Amino acid sequence: MIQIDRDTDALVGEWLTIKEAAKALNVSPNRIKQLIREYRLLGATRSGVPSIPAAFIVDGDTLKGLQGTITVLSDCGFSDEEALRWIFTSDESLPGSPIEALQANRGTEVRRRAQALLL
Repeated sequence: MIQIDRDTDALVGEWLTIKEAAKALNVSPNRIKQLIREYRLLGATRSGVPSIPAAFIVDGDTLKGLQGTITVLSDCGFSDEEALRWIFTSDESLPGSPIEALQANRGTEVRRRAQALLL
């Protein structure tokens, strides 16, 4: 798990500890760690506490379109921290941030923007 800087921490906003995320998804903390290893979620260590962005969990499930977006960003060579920053940074072409677009079920748009980063 990566250690993030204050700017990225503030950009993401609300975080869940691994234990809180496990409870929200009704799985074990080890399963959350596995989801991070499998790039289905992104995690970070904040003040020594492993955590994931709260926005990644919606209604007891992972946010639709998140895994594909993380995969595309990884394929573009983004580090985990760069991917977190990109997902939570406002993009005028969406409009809003990629996380807001994912929450509005506009994952295809988000992945298109991410794929364009390869060009």
